[in-house]
Amino acid sequence: MTLSAHLEQTIRTEVEFKGIGLHSGAPVSMKLIPAAAGSGIVFRRTDLDNFEIPANGRNVAKVSYATSLMRQSVLIQTTEHLLSALIGYGVDNVIVEIDNLEVPILDGSAMPYVLAFQSVGLKQQRRRREYLKILKEVEVRDGTKFIGVYPGRGYGIRYTIDFPEPIGYETFTGDLATGDYAEWIAPARTFGFKEDEAMLRNMGLIRGVSDESAIIISRQGVENGPLRFEDEFVRHKVLDLIGDLALAGRRIQGLVVAERAGHAMHTALVQRLMRDRSAWELAHGYDEIAETDRVDFAAQVVNA
Repeated sequence: MTLSAHLEQTIRTEVEFKGIGLHSGAPVSMKLIPAAAGSGIVFRRTDLDNFEIPANGRNVAKVSYATSLMRQSVLIQTTEHLLSALIGYGVDNVIVEIDNLEVPILDGSAMPYVLAFQSVGLKQQRRRREYLKILKEVEVRDGTKFIGVYPGRGYGIRYTIDFPEPIGYETFTGDLATGDYAEWIAPARTFGFKEDEAMLRNMGLIRGVSDESAIIISRQGVENGPLRFEDEFVRHKVLDLIGDLALAGRRIQGLVVAERAGHAMHTALVQRLMRDRSAWELAHGYDEIAETDRVDFAAQVVNA
């Protein structure tokens, strides 16, 4: 499966998920429903009279440890893993019915969504897919943190992280246009440090965390291994980035470079892009890329 197809897609049939929210700890049922061409990704709160929140940069709410959407005071929390799976696997149009305020964390990765998409299949629609073709650089800086997007072919990503040990410095480079997302990015799980648990819980966060939904890291190392990839931490940051940039409303055609960034900087880049209409144009399909020019996610893999 590649993202070079020029037609929009939706899922063939409904898929359902049940779980709890990572931060709220609230039980949640969620259903993904096929949607009409051109409708995009729309969240629907079934517990609030089917109130709808389109997944776009205008509806970005508070962003710290997760990316949330808000419209008219109605909230959808922790959207990034689902949005990443939709963009990464090539789903353009879907309605997300959800009966609580937070998307379920499931296993902490995007893989449960990808497996569901693979199970039901995708349906091509009679509308050409539009891409956000980057025409000039747009950057966001905050001290040593940085994210920028530049003209380029495909959907190139270069991400660098630098955390305390035992994670340390990791970097990852790939091209989402190669279609390797399901194998090399979707399985990467969210992670957190054991020593931060009390602080985060006091902030009202991670009430739904467990060994089954996140990688838990202590000073001695990973407590609930093994890792799915030796560099799973940076791969998960790439997963988050793809989900957050989905809020631009279309896939990127260009190169995204991030260093020590996070949700707040990802979404700040989206909003800066949306404000600068001279930085991009709409295009139908990626520019042709020779195989020798591609940087495959697969080429970066290092199994644990």
